[in-house]
Amino acid sequence: MVNRIFALALVLVFSGMSFASESSTLAFRAQKSIANGKFAKGYGQLERALLASRKEADLASEGRVLLSMARVRIMSLDLNFADSLLKVVRPEALDENSALMLNQSKVALANAREKYGDAEKICRSIDDGSIKKRDEALKAAYYSECATAYAGAGHEDEANAALKMTGKNSDTDGGFYAYTAAKVKRLLGNSEAEKLYKSAEEKSIKSNYTYMTANILWERSLIKGVPQKEKDDLRLRCKNAFELMGLPNNAKRCGK
Repeated sequence: MVNRIFALALVLVFSGMSFASESSTLAFRAQKSIANGKFAKGYGQLERALLASRKEADLASEGRVLLSMARVRIMSLDLNFADSLLKVVRPEALDENSALMLNQSKVALANAREKYGDAEKICRSIDDGSIKKRDEALKAAYYSECATAYAGAGHEDEANAALKMTGKNSDTDGGFYAYTAAKVKRLLGNSEAEKLYKSAEEKSIKSNYTYMTANILWERSLIKGVPQKEKDDLRLRCKNAFELMGLPNNAKRCGK
């Protein structure tokens, strides 16, 4: 489950695709590339998948690929480009899982811009009952972003409720849940954040989730009270990791 959620957070579960199609094959390869930290290769595969989906005249597949491309742009902090990709997606052509992924991507984009009020509005607009039958990994990724949004906006009760739903749809002993919990506690100013981040970091390194590990290092450096020497070390490790993944915007942020 943890592997699946992390892959979903990176790109998208291509549910409903015919894996005999060229676009779906390329999209699946891209998902694997990005999960292994090969962002440039993966994004190139997604660009080829987008062209293939348009050649196939399949609007549903095109929408899923665009969502994946936007997600990668969000992860690489190319936020204006991500926004432009999301605006091209045709919601009426998406299946139910992909429709939720669109909203999850919009919340993720707002969170990345630290516009937590905008992010929580999207979360509040979606009734839990309406997504009850969606893919569990997708729901975990969605609730993780909503927990972040509520915490960033200072709404502790809603953040904890969304965190609980993240755990309900994932493995509460896994790195993905620990990472979400740590971020929520940090944004709420809770002293438990450091302990949770260290647990998430250990699990992420063990599972070789390089992108999540680098983000954990960055976010640990933001915790109030972290000694300057330790903060400098965290940011150097973060910077090096992102540079090796070919993510200059992320590396630059770590270097500040």
